[in-house]
Amino acid sequence: MPDHNVMASSTVEDYIKRIYLQQQQAPDAYVPLGRLATDMQVVPGTATAMVKTLSEAGLVDYQPRVGVQLTSNGDKLALHVLRRHRLLELFLVQTLHYDWSEVHEEAEILEHVVSDKMLERIDQLLGHPSADPHGDPIPSSQGTVPDRQLTRLIEIDPDEPVHISRIVNQEPAFLRFIERSGLTPGIEITIDTLDDQAESLTLTREDGETLNLGLQAASSILVARRE
Repeated sequence: MPDHNVMASSTVEDYIKRIYLQQQQAPDAYVPLGRLATDMQVVPGTATAMVKTLSEAGLVDYQPRVGVQLTSNGDKLALHVLRRHRLLELFLVQTLHYDWSEVHEEAEILEHVVSDKMLERIDQLLGHPSADPHGDPIPSSQGTVPDRQLTRLIEIDPDEPVHISRIVNQEPAFLRFIERSGLTPGIEITIDTLDDQAESLTLTREDGETLNLGLQAASSILVARRE
């Protein structure tokens, strides 16, 4: 849990969250400021100025011409923001019946204004969930992240039953496609064939329906093997 004596602005929280998500793709690497600026949709100079402010606040380690990494305090703040965001997404879907393709923007706004007290009530109401509607892990109130061994669908051998666990590409159009295809988290599937030349695979859902899926789309689906 971050130090609430230091009240973070919504802009600070957005930067910290973006840096955290970038670090998930390359945990030991510094995030280049150009990439961060693109992610935040600002010019590089604006990103640099904010990163210097975050560095002075002890939230990031900034190395000029190299990039930026979160400090332990930055990591705690990022996990707190992600907990808010992902719990809110699940609340919007399960309780207010939003479509899972439209909750991201709403949660982006609400995550900065919801109180810790309300968040814990939401967590209790939802039964202390470990994942949001897209399968992203929800950090605990202690700042720990559920450890799940997930594999990209395209790396699974044919005829091995697996459960869909997480959708990485969360663009609204892609999520609507995934839902139309019946490939939402929790569904069991089996790959029948994988054709590198055609850049596609065929799979069978637990209801017996067979689908053809492009490898690019399949690479955004993470699955869990049976234990």
